Amino acid sequence: MTSRALVLLVLVAGTLAASAPAAAFTHIVKPGETLALIAERIYGEPKREVVLVGANALDVQGGTVIVPGMRLEVPAPGHHTVMQGETWGELSAAWLGTTDIARTELLARVNKGVSWVPPVEGQEIEMPAVVTYITGDAETINAIAGRFWGDPNRGWELNRYNFREGVSVKRGEIVLVPIPGLKLTDAGRTEARAAAERDGASGGMALEHQRKADADLPQLLAAVRYGRYAEAIARGNRLLGGAALTHPQLAMTQRALLEAYVAIDARAAASAACAAWKSSEPNPVLDAVHVSPKIREACDVR
Repeated sequence: MTSRALVLLVLVAGTLAASAPAAAFTHIVKPGETLALIAERIYGEPKREVVLVGANALDVQGGTVIVPGMRLEVPAPGHHTVMQGETWGELSAAWLGTTDIARTELLARVNKGVSWVPPVEGQEIEMPAVVTYITGDAETINAIAGRFWGDPNRGWELNRYNFREGVSVKRGEIVLVPIPGLKLTDAGRTEARAAAERDGASGGMALEHQRKADADLPQLLAAVRYGRYAEAIARGNRLLGGAALTHPQLAMTQRALLEAYVAIDARAAASAACAAWKSSEPNPVLDAVHVSPKIREACDVR
């Protein structure tokens, strides 16, 4: 789409220099494996398969069936050794995408601290894994909290983390779900190291960019929702101009760009965004009830 933005490269490089490499890694499905078996081997708990389902948008794609050779993203916590003068806000910005108080407080709480007392120099802290969950039909924020955290009464915390309000969620909305306390087994850590060697440095850069995209996507969608179309187009193209995104991230970015281009009557760009969206989205929905006539026209649907 666009050439890689120099500013984005500098930002990513700076984050990599200050922090440990992104902890998420890729698992290649083997014959006979199920999601529960993979979760038990990597996390020590079969019920953690919900993390793998959410991270790979398997339920959005019409089911949770996996096949040998399939590549799964495996969320995992990161770790960082605190340097002199670092604050929880700075660490939250580097690892969770913003200094917002909700994310800063979560990071401090995960590490048995409080946001107004800086971490101790040399302290080894955990950066919680974050699942990028793409919502389906008839879901609520409380149901998502129940699914990942086991407590539907904590939906308000998910709202606060995602800068959103209300119980209802729209189909295709992105909800970032931090998973504090997610641990890797010895086998999981061994596989993570092997995956890092297999995927090489470029894979690490891609994972870093994908992790940053998880934090940026809600802001992109908010810009579209509130009619800030120029901002949305700039954000969307910055995301596309970096390292490789996951298919769900590509689909969400292109869908947002489609709506923004339609709003400013940029027809050629809207058509290109629609084509790219449909190539990344397994089940693109363009029904007349939920999709505006202008978007359907840009996608050549009558």
